[in-house]
Amino acid sequence: MTASAHPPSGLSKATWTDADFPVMGWHDCRIHAVGVTEYEDDTVPPTRLLLDLDYIVRWVDPVAPEKHFTFWIAPATLVFEKAWDITGQFGPLHDLLEIDDVHRLASPDDQPEPLWHIEGQNFDVRLRAHGYRQYLRMPPKAVSRQALTLAQRNGIGFAEQPFA
Repeated sequence: MTASAHPPSGLSKATWTDADFPVMGWHDCRIHAVGVTEYEDDTVPPTRLLLDLDYIVRWVDPVAPEKHFTFWIAPATLVFEKAWDITGQFGPLHDLLEIDDVHRLASPDDQPEPLWHIEGQNFDVRLRAHGYRQYLRMPPKAVSRQALTLAQRNGIGFAEQPFA
């Protein structure tokens, strides 16, 4: 990707990986759908965990007289390849799913894959996977709230194709 994937938002690229983890953040990112799929071949482990989320590319400080942040947000697909030992809990689901933080923890055993912990305001998911890819499917939109509407994001999707 070029250094100008989306200049207005400051976004430098549309595909991110676990190598970018130190500079990424998912605080307050809304999850619209969760998918668990398998490979069509004999890949081991056979599972993939996919999240359809609104990735907050940038929080914009308010400029007087405004008092509230605005946001650059893009619909994204976060994919953990060769995922295993996926555990978690959801609920109560009277609120929408929002991520508080994503942690990459050292392996607690002799397996090489780190433990990923996705904690949210009303859910908690842990899994093992070597890494992830995150695809921003559309250019970021400037919005006044921390999530896109389904119309703004073209509905639910798990496409693994970046916009740039």
